[in-house]
Amino acid sequence: MAYHFELSLFDQEGQRKYLNQDERRRFYQAADTQKRQDIRLFCLMLFFTGARISEVVNLNKTSIDFSNKSVIIQTLKRRRKDIFRQLPLPDFLLDELERYMTELETHSSIMKDSLWSFSTRSASRYIKSVMNEAGIEGIKSSALGLRHGFAVHAVTRLPLTKVQKYLGHAYLQTTAIYVDVCGLEERELARKLWII
Repeated sequence: MAYHFELSLFDQEGQRKYLNQDERRRFYQAADTQKRQDIRLFCLMLFFTGARISEVVNLNKTSIDFSNKSVIIQTLKRRRKDIFRQLPLPDFLLDELERYMTELETHSSIMKDSLWSFSTRSASRYIKSVMNEAGIEGIKSSALGLRHGFAVHAVTRLPLTKVQKYLGHAYLQTTAIYVDVCGLEERELARKLWII
């Protein structure tokens, strides 16, 4: 027996579950001004990778591959635990992560492997706080809304198979829901059709 479920970018009341470009920009600006370096870097890691919050919380020092300028993320929403994806990171973020990791080693009497000193639950509260600072409310004001916003942004700029890889989806059909966008994001996709 095959199970069918429908994924949607809108909730039952028709509220958008993803951040649009303006909201993504506002989130980025609010994240970039965070006083705590760990929260700032955590938010930026979510913003630039589109990873699940639990995947970013589980990052450790060996997850950052400075020689390949990327992060190696363990895909957690699969039955197997040995599925990883390597995602490129912006140079400025790699530089800041390197400084942050050096500070962790210098100021910590006990060397810990994890990049972050907080749980997924605390991370969710930090993300919600940054969303509030950015003036983003509703169902989309979460790490999942940020992930969905990353995906919608990515499908307007990358091949769908690349977006699938970035998000860690097993099936292309799951990634394809992000093509079903509206508003300015839909215009961005349509603009590719208007090129003569």
